[in-house]
Amino acid sequence: MNVALITIGVMMIIATALPLLPNDSWWIRIWDFPRLQIAVIIVLTSTALPLLSAISGPFSSLLIGALLVCLVYQIYMMYPYTVLARKQVQQARKSAKESRVSLLFANVLMNNRDASRLLAIVRKADPDIILTVETDSWWQTQLRELEETHQFSVQQPQDNTYGMLLYSRLELLNAQVKFLVQDDVPSIHARIKLASGQEVAIHCLHPRPPFPTEEVRSTERDAELVIVGRAVKKESVPVIVFGDLNDVAWSKTTTLFQNISGLLDPRIGRGFYNTFHARYPIIRFPLDHFFSSRHFRLVDFRRLGYFGSDHFPVFIALNHEPDAVCEQEELHASESEQEEASEKIEEAA
Repeated sequence: MNVALITIGVMMIIATALPLLPNDSWWIRIWDFPRLQIAVIIVLTSTALPLLSAISGPFSSLLIGALLVCLVYQIYMMYPYTVLARKQVQQARKSAKESRVSLLFANVLMNNRDASRLLAIVRKADPDIILTVETDSWWQTQLRELEETHQFSVQQPQDNTYGMLLYSRLELLNAQVKFLVQDDVPSIHARIKLASGQEVAIHCLHPRPPFPTEEVRSTERDAELVIVGRAVKKESVPVIVFGDLNDVAWSKTTTLFQNISGLLDPRIGRGFYNTFHARYPIIRFPLDHFFSSRHFRLVDFRRLGYFGSDHFPVFIALNHEPDAVCEQEELHASESEQEEASEKIEEAA
C-alpha cells in the first residue's frame, strides 16, 4: 500500500508537469484533459499518505508539499470555468426574436444508429442552426427530415468520422466547405442573416485529436484553430465558432485560440459543461465548444440529453446586442503568442 500510494503521488506530479512542456506529442498534450480527475486523486493521495504513515521524514513533507502545489495549479487552471469566476459572456439584457440566434451542436458518433433520439432532442430544443459531426451517408439520410424545417444546408458526409452536416432556417450566405490543414478533415464556413438583417459569420470545426489512433501530435489540430482564429480577427461582422474541437476548455491551445481570435467563451464563470464521455461520468471533459464575438450576450446555454453517442449535444442561444462590445472583455494575443501561432501553422504545413 505504501509503495502504491507513493507511486500514485509521483505519477500525479508528473501528469501535472507534462503539459507545461512545449511539446505537441499526444502523450504530453493528453494530460491537459483530466485536470479534475488529477485534482481528485491528489486530494485522496495527499490525505491518505500521512494517515497511513506511508512515508515519514523530509521525503514525506517534500512529496506532500509537491502534491499540494500541483493541486493548487490544477484548481487555478479550472477556476475560470466555475461559478466563482467572473462571466466572460454577459447574460442577455433583452431577447428580441429578430436579434436572437440559437444553435445546437451534436457529435453523433458515426457508428451510433439511434437517430430517432437525436431528432427528438432537436425538435424539443427547436434551434435555428443544427451542426452534426461524425456524420456519414447513413446519418445524412436519417436527418433528411431536418431539411423541411431548416431549408438551408451544407452537407459533407464522410465515412472517416469527420463528416459534417449543417442545417439552418436562417439564410446561409457564401457557404463553403474547406479543408484547412488536412485533406480529409473538413470545416464549414458561412454567414447567416438574422431576422434583423444583421449578418453573422459562423465557423464549424472538428479537427483531429492528439491520440495514437488519430494523430500522434496536436500540431494539426492547433494549426486549424489558429488559422480560423486569425481569419475571425479580420471579420467585419459578429462571429460564432463552434464544434467538437477535440480540446478541453482550459488548455493552452484554447487560450491561444481565444487570444488570437478575440472570441469569448460562455462557459467562463458558468461551469465545465462536460460533453464527453457521455457514458462514463468519471472521465468527462468539456470537448464541445461555442465561442462568440463581443457583439453577443448569452440567453441560454445547456447540455442536452443522451442519445447513444459518446458526446452529449449542446444548445446555446445568443442575442446580438451591439452595446455589448463596449462592456465585454477584449482579448488580444501577445507577440509571443502570435509567434507561437505562426510556428504551429508552419509545422502543420
